[in-house]
Formats: sequence, C-alpha cells, structure tokens
Amino acid sequence: MGASMNDESSSFYTWHGRRLSKHVHDNVHGNIYLDPLSLKFIDTEQFQRLRDLKQLGLSHLVYPGAVHSRFEHSLGVYWLAGAAVNTIKAYQGSELEIDHSDIQTVKLAGLLHDVGHGPFSHVFEREFLPHVLNGSQWSHEDMSAKMIDYIVDEHNIEIDSENLKRVKEMILASNASHKSTKEKQFLYDIVANGRNGIDVDKFDYITRDSRACGLGCNFQFERLMETMRVMGDEICYRAKDYLTIHKLFTTRADLHRTVYTHAKVKAIELMVVDALLEANNCLGISSSIQQPEDYWKLDDSIIKTILTDPRKELKEARDLILRVRRRDIYQFCNEISIPKDKLEHFKDITPRDIVCSQKADSVTLKEEDVAVCNVKIDLTRGKNNPLERINFFKDYDCHEKFPIRDESISQMLPTFNQDMIVRVYSKKPELVEAVSDAFENYQLKMFGMKAQVHATPEKKKRRR
Repeated sequence: MGASMNDESSSFYTWHGRRLSKHVHDNVHGNIYLDPLSLKFIDTEQFQRLRDLKQLGLSHLVYPGAVHSRFEHSLGVYWLAGAAVNTIKAYQGSELEIDHSDIQTVKLAGLLHDVGHGPFSHVFEREFLPHVLNGSQWSHEDMSAKMIDYIVDEHNIEIDSENLKRVKEMILASNASHKSTKEKQFLYDIVANGRNGIDVDKFDYITRDSRACGLGCNFQFERLMETMRVMGDEICYRAKDYLTIHKLFTTRADLHRTVYTHAKVKAIELMVVDALLEANNCLGISSSIQQPEDYWKLDDSIIKTILTDPRKELKEARDLILRVRRRDIYQFCNEISIPKDKLEHFKDITPRDIVCSQKADSVTLKEEDVAVCNVKIDLTRGKNNPLERINFFKDYDCHEKFPIRDESISQMLPTFNQDMIVRVYSKKPELVEAVSDAFENYQLKMFGMKAQVHATPEKKKRRR
C-alpha cells in the first residue's frame, strides 16, 4: 500500500492500538499490524493451513513466481479491510455511527474470508467437486463460515456472538442480494461486495497476483480507497474515478485471460482434476469436505500424497501427476471464441461433441481421449456491465449520487462484457491431429465456418 496508509500519524490505527499489536512485513502493503483478537485466529492450525494453499493454484507451473499463498493474501485483505473502514470512519464516522465493533468485524471478515478454500485455488471447487457431489451444492464461502465456528469452539476464542454472526455474513455477502436490509449495509460491501463487485479482496489479489507473475498492473486501488464516500448506505465514488474503476474490472479480466485460464495452466488443471477423480475413492478426498474438523487437513500436499503413495489403486492418478512433473501435459489442439450472436443459447461443449464430429476416415477417438475447457471471462457480472450497479458523486460538496453510462465517458469503451472461449486438448500426443480435425469439423457443423484462429501444433510443424 502507499506510504500514506502506513504513516504513523494515520488514523487507521492509534499508537495505543499498535502497541498492543504485532506486525509482519508484507511485500505488497509494507508493515501489517495484527490486533490481539485477529492473532487468536491466525495462531491456529486451521488458519496456518492457508500457507499450504497456493493463491493461484497450479499457475506456478507456468508462471514460476506465482507461489504466494492464501495466507499472505488473507493478511493483505485484513489490512485493506481495516484501512477501508477506518478511512470511512475518519471522514464520516460520526454521521454513520461507526464504532470499534464495526471495525473489528470488517477486519476479521477480511482475514477469514478464504479460510474455507480448497486445494489448487478454484479448481477443487469448480472442476473436481461437481464430478463427485451428485448435484449437491458446496462453496468455499459456506465452508469458511463453518470453519470460523469450528475455530472459535476448538480454541475457545472469546468473541461476541453477534459480532461473529456479522463476520460470517460479511464473508457470504458476495452471494447475497444487493437489496439486503441489514443495518450499515455499506460495511458488508467492503470485503465481498455482492452489490457491484468492488471490494478489497480484488484490490489485494489483483495487485499481488500481477506482481507475482511479473506483469505490470496499471490499476491503482489507493485512489479509490482514499476518495470513497458512503451515500444512502452504499459506498460511492467520485465521477472522475470512473475509468479507474473500469480499469479494476478490465485488469481482472486480463489476469483471467493471461494467467488464471492460460492454455497450459488449464491443461495442467485438467490433468490434476483427472488425478483427483482417480484417487478419490482410495484417499476419500470428497468425504472430507463436509465437516471442518476433517476439511482443514486437506491442502495442496494431496499431490505429493498421490505421487508417493505406492498403493496400486493410485497408479492411474500417480501416472498423471508424474506426467505433469515430466511436462508431458495434455496437448493443446485449438480454441475458439464463441461468436456474440451464439452466446445467448450457448451450452458447454463436451468431449462427446468433439468425438461425434470426427470424420469417417479419421482415427477412432474415444471420449476419454479428449478434454474440453469452457472458459468464461467477464467483468464480474456476466454479459452485464458492473459499472451500471455503481453510484457516483460529483464532488465532496455534493449530496446527490447517480449512475454513469459508459458512453458518457468514452466512445472507446467496449460494448460487450463477456467472452466464452472453448479450448480442446488431446490427452494422448499421438491423437493431436485427429482431435484437431474433429474440432474443426465441429466448428463447421455449428457455425458454418472454422472459428479458430490458430493452426494446430501438428499442422504448424508440417508447414515448416
């Protein structure tokens, strides 16, 4: 964070408060001061588990520097959550009646918002669990709420029950309706903003992930943190910061495209998910996700367990992990961006779709030979523009809030806010050309043309 947020004269933390705190040095925000109650949560095996969960899952196998953990991200969100609520208090504390309890609950929500995350970032929740849960719902936010209760009970942490309830509600706020009638609703938008998507969670991970991957980040969250204002129980921003907010969402989308859903990252994720599915019965992975007393023992080390466990039941899973280690990954065949006029009724493309499109004289493909990744990239609200849900103010003497439309700012801003990219992979190197041809044939059947831009790896090689 900028120097102004770590200045000794800052209103974020009093001198007395800092004397009671411990501090750690973070490579993004500088010194982070940890208050006594937060330390009681941090110094538990359940929270320390976050050290063993890489923030970007398997992206470090493509971006070697991306080895930062959920632990440091959680400390960063804790710090920014405290900075945000203290900034609001400094300027509007008396009119909004922000008290110490409000500050503490917001900070704890920032600290604990990811304590329920599974291995390999979102891959575990979005790619592995749907195959084994038979339609039942599971989310890391819900598990975070359960884990917080478990930590409090297991370690006899003294915390007001109403404050504890509010902490959990703040973590779950991204899934809640923006029409919530909770008192001081603006506090629930700081960590996980279900209203419009602007929150300190994004501020931290966009900055931290960009730095770890060696990418430039031209989004400066400090500007928004210093100038936000609560109007009508929601956080509003100056009209002149419209493009800064737009940059927040486009930077996030760029990270999804270039890092989180990088073609090779997705290939590795597909292999690890296949390995987890192969190992699930033997290791009972999915049986540990319901109760926090079992779940906290699950982390990224499951890969090492699969790799080193000699049981024959794990051979298929072990072979897949060995292939990842030896860089014998599923082979990228090609990708397409679904045309805008097809998105409304688009259904995920499956390996079966590709196999059924192979030519009669082609090598006979099986569904298990093909992997398909359907990647949706948006600005957080699907086809909708998240900025339409944000209210602005003209200046600090103005007491009126209002929305702003893109065309009022610039004619160069995009008119469409979502991409759907479909990538197809061959699980066996010798089948790359057959899978690629089947994918091309699928495009001809569905769109009447080849929508892909790239030549396939094998065809590139032949033309050299």
